Amino acid sequence: MKITHYSFGKIVINGNEYTQDIIVFHDSVFPSWWRKQGHSLCIEDLGEVLKKDVKILVVGTGAYERMQVPQSLIEELKQRGIETFVYETEKAVAVFNQLLAEGKAVAGAFHLTC
Repeated sequence: MKITHYSFGKIVINGNEYTQDIIVFHDSVFPSWWRKQGHSLCIEDLGEVLKKDVKILVVGTGAYERMQVPQSLIEELKQRGIETFVYETEKAVAVFNQLLAEGKAVAGAFHLTC
């Protein structure tokens, strides 16, 4: 799964355009990703990630970094063996693509708007 484009509200993965928040794995896409509390990420929001053998999670917090990722969540993921990187979405996409190209067991959770 290669992300070839991101702009506010839109992401293109393997030629398919998505306009809602999304989780991306090396082999699949979980579209229309919703969180319990729109701009705050919690462990329950990452059920699809926890089902897979993911070692790295890259979180895109939006173009203006409005989605919050509590330090307590990063610590909980670390305890589960998942290293977490948090960036504004454009940078998160670049980091995800790089880690994927390196063959890492990575997932990306991307907030596409604010």
